[in-house]
Amino acid sequence: MEAMLKGYPVITEIPVAWGEMDALNHVNNVVYFRYFETARIDYFLQLSLMDDLQKTGIGPVLKEAQCSYKIPVTFPDTLHVGSKICDMGDDRFTMEYSVYSQKLGKITTVGRAEVVMFNFKTNKKAHISDEIRSRVTEIQAEKDVISV
Repeated sequence: MEAMLKGYPVITEIPVAWGEMDALNHVNNVVYFRYFETARIDYFLQLSLMDDLQKTGIGPVLKEAQCSYKIPVTFPDTLHVGSKICDMGDDRFTMEYSVYSQKLGKITTVGRAEVVMFNFKTNKKAHISDEIRSRVTEIQAEKDVISV
């Protein structure tokens, strides 16, 4: 697992629930977006973005998400979702996800998301602060991820 998720500074463990499977007996396609959300929030907690939101009124908003399904996942299994920031602009950043199946020993799914920083007080986009940029660099450097 470590080799396949190398470069992902935050790894979220998620057990597959029986109720996440569909009529074709594998995890339903929409459930992966929930897995990505869980991993994204774990990354945000590492960045203290949710604390910043409470203090400043500025926080992340999901603009776009995409998913590529490679191998079906079935119950029972435990997934490890790696997340990282691969690109950063003035007011937005792109995250990448890889889902590793413990049962299959393979990456089963990959995804991307674009996140925009938003000022909830003014209802306008906001710039990513230097403090957040610095925290991203620190988190990514801890796992030998190329700085953004």
